[in-house]
Amino acid sequence: MPTVLRHRTYRRLLTAQVVALAGTGLATVALSLLAHDLAGADASAVLGTALALKMTAYVGIAPVIGALADRVPRRALLVSTDLIRAAAALTLPFVTQVWQIYALILLLQAASAAFTPTFQATLPDVLPDERDYTRALSLSRLAHDLENVLSPALAAALLTWFAYDWLFAGTALGFLASGALVLSVLLPRPGPVERTGGLYARASFGTRLFLATPRLRALLALDLVVAAGGAMVLVNTVVLVRDTLGRSAADVSLALGAYGAGSMIVALLVPRALDRIAERSLMLPAAFVQTAVLALLPLGLRRSDAAWSWPALPAAWLILGAAASAVLTPGGRLLRRSARAADLPALFAARFSLTHACWLLTYPLAGWTAARAGLPASAAVLTAVALAGAVAAVRLWPHTDRGEREHVLAEPAPDHPHPAGGGRRRAHDVRFDSPHPPGVTARPPSGRNAE
Repeated sequence: MPTVLRHRTYRRLLTAQVVALAGTGLATVALSLLAHDLAGADASAVLGTALALKMTAYVGIAPVIGALADRVPRRALLVSTDLIRAAAALTLPFVTQVWQIYALILLLQAASAAFTPTFQATLPDVLPDERDYTRALSLSRLAHDLENVLSPALAAALLTWFAYDWLFAGTALGFLASGALVLSVLLPRPGPVERTGGLYARASFGTRLFLATPRLRALLALDLVVAAGGAMVLVNTVVLVRDTLGRSAADVSLALGAYGAGSMIVALLVPRALDRIAERSLMLPAAFVQTAVLALLPLGLRRSDAAWSWPALPAAWLILGAAASAVLTPGGRLLRRSARAADLPALFAARFSLTHACWLLTYPLAGWTAARAGLPASAAVLTAVALAGAVAAVRLWPHTDRGEREHVLAEPAPDHPHPAGGGRRRAHDVRFDSPHPPGVTARPPSGRNAE
């Protein structure tokens, strides 16, 4: 891990990510308190609508930004979105109507939908070595987990001295610091983009590329597994702890912390694991572990004896967090392998959008089934979703995923961007892009793996 941190550009980008996530965590706490002030007993409905707007922005805006990202220098785009987020955060303390919260949250999350996939697509260019990039993915996962664990604690400490309005100032400072750090480094310029067509064609390019690649279709199914487990944790933990187990409010934080701790532990172990095994051998078993834990929850929730005790819940959440990290951390490697550098922004934007579409499905599913049919029913439904995703991932992800594939170019042009050499046959790691549309004729060469 220390090796990758010696890279100056990456070190500053990681620091930018950490301070921006810390600011986001402060905003989450402050927003809940603001909603309570404005809406009182209806605060949950306000927050639920704000969360839905967040997911809608992620699903709808990220592909459009991915289509336009090649027209704006990456550094300028990242810094501009940080400034927009800082301005929205500074405006939130002055709102007096609920609709103003919705408008500002939509603006802030739209900027985040532009920032995050662009940031993710920059890292493979900054760290061309795959081992360094794998460790960077692990550190990014840790940064997200630390945001979930440390930001609420930081907010609690600040609230002992300041009114919650000042948390929004902390959020703005985080975004401004992130922008300053990005501005302090030079970012690699991606290669030329050959896509043509209108905005819709360009916006849908990343999604079409994503869905045309077998390993990435499997990755989307695995994201659905993670979303099912994560929705159970994030939506239903407070009811499980307070009502089902009769524990204190502090134990809600402990249970959520167990989920984050499991994720952090595995994020630290993933780079070494991927030095020895392929992504498929790590990610697919992790998906079935997560499904198994979810499947045990309805059984435990139906028991009234001591077998369903307090230690069982944080233990289950610890395993769910570990399994989720084993699925999420290697995902960037699969995307990097599946596209040219010039197409990575569109591909990361597509994954960002599609992943949050999974959460847009599982969040209300977890909440509505728990409210109407009970927590065991919610766990059972989410288990079915997770199982469907895990089985689909196995079927979609070929056993011999990695390796070169020989193919015949359907209509090779004289200036076709392949290594020099005669003939129409080429062999390289599988990917779909402008020179390699999904319909290319392909067959595995003798003695090599094929996808």
